Amino acid sequence: MRATRLSAPVVSTDATAEINRLQHELAGFNERITELERQHPEASRLEALRASALLLARQIDELRCSSSTDLTELLAK
Repeated sequence: MRATRLSAPVVSTDATAEINRLQHELAGFNERITELERQHPEASRLEALRASALLLARQIDELRCSSSTDLTELLAK
């Protein structure tokens, strides 16, 4: 049987909801970073926001990876 490629990753609804929530939160951090850079670039506050944004991006990646690992394990059975 020939394998077909999925157009979108298969992720559980709980993981999808969590990814959407984290992406929304990440967008908020990015907006605040942009605003602060325009107003007055305070290095310490900007670095704290950037670190938080990177942490959220990593969480999104981890959720996506764990979902694909779960799917791979399920397909292997």
